[in-house]
Amino acid sequence: MNNESNPQKLSLRQLLLACVLLFGFGLALCLILSPGRDQRRFRVFGNELLREELTSNTLSLHYTLVNPKRFGIDEYPVRLPCYVAGSASSAASSLEKTLKELRCIRSDCLDREARYSFICLESSLLSSLELSRFPYYDEPFSPAHGIQSQLPILLSEYDFRTKKDVEEYLTLLSQTGEFLDSFLLYESEKACRGLLMSMRSLRTAEEQCDTIVTLEALTDKSHFLQTGFQERLTELGHLLPLQESELRAWTEQNDRLLISVLYPAYQRLKEGLLELEALAPSETAGLSSLPLGKEYYCALLRHETGSEKSPEDIRLLLEQTLITESETIKQLAGDYPACIPALDSGNYMDLGIYDTSVMIENLKERMVEEFPALTPLPDVILKKVSPDLQSSSAPAFYLTAPADGTDRNVIYINPQNAAHGLELYVTLAHEGYPGHLYQNAYTSKQILSDENNLLRLLLSTGGYLEGWALYVEQRSYDYASKLLCDQGRPADAVCVQLEKHNRSLQLCLYSLLDLLIHYDGATREEVAAYLAPLGIQNAGTAGRIYDYICQAPCNYPKYYLGYLEILALKQDAIKLWGNAYSELSFHEFLLKWGPADFSSLRKMLAEHAENEISL
Repeated sequence: MNNESNPQKLSLRQLLLACVLLFGFGLALCLILSPGRDQRRFRVFGNELLREELTSNTLSLHYTLVNPKRFGIDEYPVRLPCYVAGSASSAASSLEKTLKELRCIRSDCLDREARYSFICLESSLLSSLELSRFPYYDEPFSPAHGIQSQLPILLSEYDFRTKKDVEEYLTLLSQTGEFLDSFLLYESEKACRGLLMSMRSLRTAEEQCDTIVTLEALTDKSHFLQTGFQERLTELGHLLPLQESELRAWTEQNDRLLISVLYPAYQRLKEGLLELEALAPSETAGLSSLPLGKEYYCALLRHETGSEKSPEDIRLLLEQTLITESETIKQLAGDYPACIPALDSGNYMDLGIYDTSVMIENLKERMVEEFPALTPLPDVILKKVSPDLQSSSAPAFYLTAPADGTDRNVIYINPQNAAHGLELYVTLAHEGYPGHLYQNAYTSKQILSDENNLLRLLLSTGGYLEGWALYVEQRSYDYASKLLCDQGRPADAVCVQLEKHNRSLQLCLYSLLDLLIHYDGATREEVAAYLAPLGIQNAGTAGRIYDYICQAPCNYPKYYLGYLEILALKQDAIKLWGNAYSELSFHEFLLKWGPADFSSLRKMLAEHAENEISL
């Protein structure tokens, strides 16, 4: 979702040890005796990997492709990816096997695009392999973004494009009990190893089970999985001729499965988590409190952010950025004293635009000169998060559209956060244009234009995706400032710039706290003491920040370090490209070669400059 992949290579060690002449001869022999052989092998390997990954999880397949047949995926089992007892420890062997197969392909015999896909896939596999050393450290029922809150959203937005989709949806719904039970088993295995989440987190997850799927709502047929089901059937009826008997049978089956399968599964999950409380630590703590927790955090940090920086280097970067942002805020306030009363009034939040569709159109117009064209620009549907999910959902999120179906896009707004004015404007930029929606549509078009590299559909680096969204969100503050200047409101425009830097400072601070809690082992009291001089003196507020960061390790760095890595890439591009640099060309580069880890992007950036590649 926005909520929010893998590769391999031959004997790189042998190639590095080979002499230059022998290497050159071997490469020439490869090109002469087997032109395109490794290219074809890589294409077949990538397509098979894509097929295996997608057919193992029908939810993933449905949200990745509208028309799987086009990509060689015809017959497939309809299934959810249930956990098998003890299988967490065997993940490494599967990854090693895939990595070995990848490295049997000579990357130096691939064309530029395929070689880049090879590098990205290899990097992703190595990152996943490193994480697999810690099989019981993942937390599937985290109160911050666990299965219990994500599954209903995915079910509620499962598009009905054909009758087959309805039947597959109902089949998946019938498996939700087995699915949740299997991960409760994983949670029990975690508990036996002393790796269970805290008592506080367990109880929050239990409360979510009670509020997300309620028997009362299901009985009076007001639950969003019932009302949404009817809405999607109505939409399907506009596309296909449907019999009244079909509609009635589907509706009855949906109601029956929700009451007889999903609701009991949530109750079993709640009861199972309740039984585990006796094994839970009484106090919430960071990952470093666990055996090998510090090592796991380092692996997770690299995997989630796509950055190769060490925790020490990240800390230094964040501390320097915190100082820079603080000084920028002080200077802005000092240079423009008229903005102080404007800040107090809060009028600067009112952009004079009140309709969300008008805000989106304004963002589209202002991004034209800086971002590559995408024709046609996909439409977006704005929906409110269901009341049952508001307490456990983000303020807003983009539900990633299938690669071959980016014409329909949904952005959810959480009414509990009540975003409006400037806050809503930058949220729509982050989730929509030029954020997640635009990036997904542009990248999907790029990938689908080259059927030799479809495996890039599997490569989804969180640091790139969220870094991009935060990067363009920051630019949208500039758009809002220009909008206010056009209205003759210069003091309000400066206030918007103060908000921009304050947002950056806040995310920088929370990313630092992520390191302090999970790498250094900072306690609740130490975090409160750290926040107090910065103006966060309320113990309850400090405690909520601490709990969220404990429940969602690496979440803030995924956004903010990803953003800082993009800024660093931009500085590299300015130096390497010289007079050829422009905002448009840099954004086109990022969109063409992402999503990817930043090491791979940096290699491609250097190659771009060396060969003067025209984008």
